Amino acid sequence: MLRSLALAAMLALFLAGCAGQPPEPDPVRRALQNLSDRAVDRVLQVEALQPPEDQVLLLVAPEVDTSLGIESERFLENLTRALLGVSDGPQVIDWRPAMSGEGRSHQWKLESRLEATAPRLTLSDRDLLPYRLTLTLHHPDKEGAVWQTDIDGAFDATAL
Repeated sequence: MLRSLALAAMLALFLAGCAGQPPEPDPVRRALQNLSDRAVDRVLQVEALQPPEDQVLLLVAPEVDTSLGIESERFLENLTRALLGVSDGPQVIDWRPAMSGEGRSHQWKLESRLEATAPRLTLSDRDLLPYRLTLTLHHPDKEGAVWQTDIDGAFDATAL
């Protein structure tokens, strides 16, 4: 009888734990995911990348302003995940300098630069870090950009 009660109590605790709220995602990761999702939406609208499933994006390591407190690798990881999460999206490869040279017409080099656009803004309940993400797309063997866009916003500094 005692064994049955203990088993029932363990089962009740297990089910209560499963029914509880999931843990809140890391605020930095959520902020970078949101920014990466916005970036991917813009990239996938580029006329030259249509249809996206026939294209190859070579991702250059992003330039990230150190005053934002975000590592370049962390931003690249989120951008890569967002691109790979698109159904019927392009193939995504990390670009390396050794890959320079003649590219194919379906290969595109995507460069990104994340920079602070103003000093920290202090509000009554939080601090904001204004930023601008610049995305540039070109063929690996050509200098001129085929497409470029800016995404402006602000990170909640308490999340970073």
